[in-house]
Amino acid sequence: MRDHWWWRPGWQVGRSFYTWHVTLADQPGARRLVSDYAPVLARLPQLDPVPARWLHLTLQGIGFTDEVDRADVERIARAARKRCAELEPFTVTIGPAHVDPETIQMPARPLEPLARLRLAIRAAIGEVWGPDDVPEPEAGFRAHVSLGYCNTAGPAEPVAAALDAHDRRTAEVTVSSVTLIDLNRDHKAYEWTDVATVLLGMP
Repeated sequence: MRDHWWWRPGWQVGRSFYTWHVTLADQPGARRLVSDYAPVLARLPQLDPVPARWLHLTLQGIGFTDEVDRADVERIARAARKRCAELEPFTVTIGPAHVDPETIQMPARPLEPLARLRLAIRAAIGEVWGPDDVPEPEAGFRAHVSLGYCNTAGPAEPVAAALDAHDRRTAEVTVSSVTLIDLNRDHKAYEWTDVATVLLGMP
């Protein structure tokens, strides 16, 4: 595994990023998975566990906050509200946890309703900036929720073995909203403030 917290291009201390997430702090099933896997992660000092309050599923980025006009952010949120009003809330299953090169993560399935939600967000961005200027590729979306981030380079085998020895746990979560956030990673954790929350199926 490799250290997740290296400074990716554009990132630096004090800089934050506008992005759309499905936040999960209020989902009992997701919080239960955090508790279920906590003893495993506690035995693995090379991992930084994600507190329940910061559980999330990343959908779509917009851009660094010092490069995006706040008026555009508000226009994108309004466009997203209009498009998400046409979508109904849905349920997905997250888990079980598995090893990724930089994280312990749980896939979210089925993918289709999450992909449809992401397309609605992308369309909202395209409505404001034009379809050719929507950030990030449309293809390759991997819906997942991370339980922990690797904080140093090292072998994946001990982490995989610890997960294999644990019961394979899953949980259902209901997606009824998507949140535009101002995301920061200064403290080797993803932390944010909410900018706008958009409800599905609500005009």
